[in-house]
Amino acid sequence: MSAPKSITVFTRHAPGGEPGRGLRRLAELAREAGITLRVPPAEVEKHRLEPLPGVELGADPEGPTDLAVALGGDGTILATLRRYAGRRVPVFAINFGEIGFLSTVERDGLDGAIGPALRGEFEVLPLPALEVGTSSGPWLGVNDISFHRRPDMRVAELSYGVRGEQVGRVRCDGLVISTPAGSTGYNLANGGPVMAWGVEGYVVSFIAPHTLSARALVVAPDDVLQVTNRSADEPVDVTTDGRTVCTLAPREQVEVRFRHDMALLAQVAGASFYHRLRDKFGRLTR
Repeated sequence: MSAPKSITVFTRHAPGGEPGRGLRRLAELAREAGITLRVPPAEVEKHRLEPLPGVELGADPEGPTDLAVALGGDGTILATLRRYAGRRVPVFAINFGEIGFLSTVERDGLDGAIGPALRGEFEVLPLPALEVGTSSGPWLGVNDISFHRRPDMRVAELSYGVRGEQVGRVRCDGLVISTPAGSTGYNLANGGPVMAWGVEGYVVSFIAPHTLSARALVVAPDDVLQVTNRSADEPVDVTTDGRTVCTLAPREQVEVRFRHDMALLAQVAGASFYHRLRDKFGRLTR
């Protein structure tokens, strides 16, 4: 990659603290490299930033940029990846959260990683996403799209089909559809398979299924998945990457599609999925 001329930064939701210090250090390093650091209004307010040389305060987060830097956990990283999905802007993520599976380096490695990144010395991994078409419009998930029963309502009854043919119908607390990148999240907690990055396809798994026969299913990337709320009178919530976006009404059906190479994840040279897996979750066997 060529060296970026501008960078836009996003941090975790909590103001100040380590992400705030990380942002200020990023501003110093960018200024030394002659690169404009763009800071959106929400970040300026969150960290109470004063004018700094080489920093564009109040920058439009949707404006053009060569690189996005996320200082936070997976929620911040996913929000940044969604923002730039389809725009060919790499997202360089530094973990200021808990697990930070999508991050390329931990917070104490910021100085060592940002220098090469500012010179364009990073690798880019294209990531797929999932798109669900609903009555309120299409919604994108980089990790997963899930359907949940509401806490004050009965167990959900969900069915799913592929190519118009019903594959399963399950009473459960919910259903999760995950990309390979998201397979180590909600899907893993459901007992679904871990899918290495680069695998073509997506996985369907269940949250607390009320049957012994429910099994996760890996779906081919070009197959469209239909999900139907079989309840006669109770809606279920639809979430993308952990944020509730809409509801699935009783008897309503939606379609979920696999979208190739929607987001770009920037990585330090030599980073790998398998190293992340072992580092974040431990060895698969002892």
